Amino acid sequence: MGLMDYLKGQFLEIIQWTDDSRDTLSWRFPDEDKEIKRGAQLIVRESQAVQFVYLGEFGDTFGPGKHTLNTDNIPILSTLKGWKYGFESPFKADVYFVNTRLFTGNKWGTSNPIMMRDQDFGIVRVRAFGTFDFKITDVKLFLKEVAGSDHHFRLDEFADTMRSRIVSVFTDALASAKVPVLDLATRYSELGDALLPLINPATQGKYGIEITSFLLENASVPPEVEAAIDKRSSMGAIGNLNDYVKFQMAEGMAKGGPGVAGSAAEIAMGFGMANSMMAQGAFNVGGATPPPIPGVAVAAAMPAAAPALDILTPTQVAQTLGVTEGDVISSIESGDIKAKKIGSQYRITKAALDEFLAH
Repeated sequence: MGLMDYLKGQFLEIIQWTDDSRDTLSWRFPDEDKEIKRGAQLIVRESQAVQFVYLGEFGDTFGPGKHTLNTDNIPILSTLKGWKYGFESPFKADVYFVNTRLFTGNKWGTSNPIMMRDQDFGIVRVRAFGTFDFKITDVKLFLKEVAGSDHHFRLDEFADTMRSRIVSVFTDALASAKVPVLDLATRYSELGDALLPLINPATQGKYGIEITSFLLENASVPPEVEAAIDKRSSMGAIGNLNDYVKFQMAEGMAKGGPGVAGSAAEIAMGFGMANSMMAQGAFNVGGATPPPIPGVAVAAAMPAAAPALDILTPTQVAQTLGVTEGDVISSIESGDIKAKKIGSQYRITKAALDEFLAH
């Protein structure tokens, strides 16, 4: 081998990356301790970018195309190396090829529940996972913050590096957006689109990565929060208590039973009869004071022929209508059911209940 062949073997004349693997993000050109010859050809293919690094400092960045390396087209590297009159002699530098294509279907997820403040349920623990698509937009920032000096940085390494960072960005974006848990658990696709404008500034500014698509595939909350969500949904489906009670009445009548109105009348009649018996002394055995009947006010000197008072408590009305006592109280406070407050307790007459059911 002649001297020229020997010298030629010591210099890099063509620098390119032909690997078509689908999982490589960045790749450092193996110089094998060779120097780059002045006038060498740099070939950058589509969806590639090339970054020169000289003594740990970023030099010039090249996009797709065929580039001849000389003083004119690598001014930053020339400045870093300190050539006064341009470089005539070979030089050494690290050359990184970065894949700028779109990487799709990358998984993200919370390894532990994240805490979020919800306007309906207070502090809630949430687990979430999904997928995202990304591409590298700032080569220097990506190499500095994510890939580092790794000679072959692959997608699986990226997943390990970025998963926790993506979750952190997602958590911050979720807090900023103040998305209710009810929406988080039911509107996955819309939520991903809504969070994307909040996530991207963070990923681009910190890592040189643009998230082009962010999907939330599942969000789970503790069982007690799920129960609260289900109850909220049920009440939303029921809607107005009046409509709910009327629906129950219709069901009872369709089944051939006495119906809600009949049950209410029976209960009221029972209390009326009890009051009459008390007034006549039916319970006055041996001079003992008759036992009080809950929720029924009895006059001190009621004549034997006095009519029934037909007074019910909210609890009795709730049992009659098949709803909760809280629903009855809410209807009283909203004025749907007329009632009289005695002390701290409400009392409802049968007439008021009949009026409510008739509406």
